[in-house]
Amino acid sequence: MKKQCIAMLLAGGQGSRLYALTRDMAKPGIPFGGKYRIIDFPLSNCANSGIDVVGVLTQYRPQQLNSYIGSGAAWDLDGGDGGAFILPPYRSGGGESGWFKGTADAIYQNIGFVDLYDPEYVLILSGDHIYKMDYSDMLAVHKQNQADCTIAVIRVPMEEASRFGIMTVDEASGAICKFTEKPKEPDSDLASMGIYIFSWKKLRSYLVADAAAPDSENDFGKNIIPRMLAAGERLVPYYFEGYWRDVGTISSFWDANMDILSSQINLYDSNWPILANSPRRFPQYVGPNAMIDHSIVTEGSEVYGLVQNSVLSVSVVVEEGATVRYSTLMPGARVCAGALVEYAIIGENTVVERNAHVGSQPDGSPDWAVATCGPNITVRAGSVVPPGAMIYSSEEVPQ
Repeated sequence: MKKQCIAMLLAGGQGSRLYALTRDMAKPGIPFGGKYRIIDFPLSNCANSGIDVVGVLTQYRPQQLNSYIGSGAAWDLDGGDGGAFILPPYRSGGGESGWFKGTADAIYQNIGFVDLYDPEYVLILSGDHIYKMDYSDMLAVHKQNQADCTIAVIRVPMEEASRFGIMTVDEASGAICKFTEKPKEPDSDLASMGIYIFSWKKLRSYLVADAAAPDSENDFGKNIIPRMLAAGERLVPYYFEGYWRDVGTISSFWDANMDILSSQINLYDSNWPILANSPRRFPQYVGPNAMIDHSIVTEGSEVYGLVQNSVLSVSVVVEEGATVRYSTLMPGARVCAGALVEYAIIGENTVVERNAHVGSQPDGSPDWAVATCGPNITVRAGSVVPPGAMIYSSEEVPQ
């Protein structure tokens, strides 16, 4: 069952910086952009790139994610000898805890799965980025350069470079000569996107050695890549110039939803569709007195009030007299009559009752931020949730 290239998708992160949104769900499973979940983007990229074997490595609260992915049929990954395969951690024969210690350990624990397909190359992906990329182009660069590892990179503003793993490229050879994880004083604006292609035999040997190293954090960025560089292996960059965003924080998640409205990422491209395991719902309904401006309203939603510059997921209800501005509402959310939601994120099945007010417009204050209500919360009638608030339960809603 030999494959030229298979993908291993790291989808086990807790996403702690998304706070209430990931209280009950792993970050890759968070609803995004109306009808999608975050993990739909790398899965769709694999399908569109001709990679039909995807190992999905789960860990934190995997049940919903496992159910959502299933066999991969929604992304056309279930044909022939392909498929999406859920790979949770497990206990070893010696009884040791099987939790993945790091990104490299996650792949190491699944060497047996990779070996089943005897691939020449392995694509390592993260499950929490929003972007469209043709991985076959990246693989072509890897082959042309006879590389041991190819790392997707994107240019970032120098003032933000310390947030990323930063690559330095030798101009003469075109190869990566230095990698620094989140440097305090970066000497390059080339940021790692956390997307790698390895020649499998080479990576396999490094994974085995890394697992035996007692001081290792078992991480690609901290251990595997630095050791490959130190050993003189050939690592090359793949320059990516399209839209890409790591949605690991509340602000970046909200920004990415707003980016859809400004067409920074095109979700209507029939040549590169972003697929999803979307539930079947009735058509959306717009009431006679509703007003909708520059917004996404997904099937199953009912709008009777005012919606501006917002993203409404499936089965959202905005009652008559309610106002939603510059916000993203997740599946099943309801905004009742007289309520105002602005510059906010409203979690799944959360109800904003009559005359409640969630969030506010930016006021220039350094303390201002998007207001966030997690899933299954009731924001009681007349309550005020201030900007920057993070609400985990109904009991935390300010009176």
